[in-house]
Amino acid sequence: MTEPKPRGETTAPQDGASPPVAKGAARSPEPRPSKAASTPKGEKRLLWRWGLGAILGIGLGLLLFLQPWASRAELVVPETAALGPVTRVLAVNGRIAARHSVEMRSVVSGVVTHVLVAEGDTVQDGTELVRLDTAAQQAVARQAIAGLDAALVSQAQANNTYERTKALDANVTRLALDTATRNLEAARQEVARATALVDQAHIQLANFTIHAPIKGTVLVLNVDQGASVTPSSPLLTLADLEDLVVETDVDEAYATQITIGLPAVLQLAGEADTRDGQVSFVSRRVDATTGGLAVRLAFATDVSAPVGLTVTANIVVETQAAALTVPRSAIVSDGDALAVYVVVDGVARWRDIRVIDWPAARLIVTQGLLPGEIVISDATGLSDGLAVRWDAP
Repeated sequence: MTEPKPRGETTAPQDGASPPVAKGAARSPEPRPSKAASTPKGEKRLLWRWGLGAILGIGLGLLLFLQPWASRAELVVPETAALGPVTRVLAVNGRIAARHSVEMRSVVSGVVTHVLVAEGDTVQDGTELVRLDTAAQQAVARQAIAGLDAALVSQAQANNTYERTKALDANVTRLALDTATRNLEAARQEVARATALVDQAHIQLANFTIHAPIKGTVLVLNVDQGASVTPSSPLLTLADLEDLVVETDVDEAYATQITIGLPAVLQLAGEADTRDGQVSFVSRRVDATTGGLAVRLAFATDVSAPVGLTVTANIVVETQAAALTVPRSAIVSDGDALAVYVVVDGVARWRDIRVIDWPAARLIVTQGLLPGEIVISDATGLSDGLAVRWDAP
C-alpha cells in the first residue's frame, strides 16, 4: 500500500516538468529574454532617435549662430560725394530734313498734259515741272482780247466825236459838249476794264504751267499724265538737299532751357562717327496736342544723307567744371521734398537736397550735400536710423 503523503509537502518534480505549486503559495515569475536578445526592429527605433536628436542639435546651433531675432545691419552700396566736371545733355531723336522744302500744288483746276520731271531729278529755279490743259483758258484769253479790241474802237469813236464837238466851239450847245466828254471818259474806262481782263486771262493761263520756285530735288512725285487736279491736290515735293538740318521736338518741361546756338553732337543712323552741330531754330510755340517744342539743328559741315533718316542728337545744355552729382536711384521723395541717405557712424540718415531735374542717370546736387560725405547709391527699402554695412572693396 502506498503511504499517504504528508500534508503540505510536494513531490519532486519530474524531468522537464514544472514543479508543482503548493496550494496557497505564490507563483514564481517566468524568466524574460535579456537585452542581448533584442530584435532588429528595436535597433532601428534607437537609430531614429539618435538621428532626430542630431538634426535638432544642428538646427539649434544654426539658430543660435544666425540669431534672426537680433537686429542686423543692412547691406548697401555707398559712394563718396566728390566734385567733378559735369555736362548736362538733353538726348533727343530727330530726322534729316531740308531747310528749304516746298510742296507744289496747282492754283487752278485742270487735266495734266505733261509731267516734265521724275522723282529724284534735280532742277533749277524756274524749271517747268508740270503742264495742264490750257484749251479752255486760251478761249477765255481770246474772248478778253476781243473785248479789248471792241473797247478800243468805241474809245476811238468817242474821241472823234469829242474832238468834232469841241472844234465847233460856239456853234454847239454846252450840253452837247458835256455829253461828248462823258462818252469819251466812259470809253476810256471800258478800255481799262477790258485791258485788265486780258491781263487776268494771261496770268491765269500762266498758272497752267507749274514752275520750280527754288533749286532742288524732286523728293516725291504724286501726279501722272492725264490726271485731273485741283488746288487741293499735291503734285510733287521739291527740296534743296544741299542744305540739310535735323528736325526734332523737345519736351515742354525743358523748353525754356533750349536756346539758339547751343552745341549738339549728332549721329546719323547706321554711322559710328558723330558730327558737330548746333541749335539753329527754336519755335516760340508749344504744340498743345503733343506738348513738344519744335527745334532745328544745323550741321557744322555739309552732310549728304536722305531726307527722313533718323538722327540721335545730344544737345549740350550746360557744362560745369566742378559739381556734385548723385545717382537717380539714390534720391527719394517725400511729397515735394527730395532727399538722399548719407551714412553717419554706420547709420543711414535722411538728408534733404535740391537737384537740377533732368532726364539723366545722375543729377546735379545744388544744395544739401557736401564733398566727402558717403551717399547710399540705392535708397530702396531704407529708413532713417537703419544700421548699414557694405562689402570692403
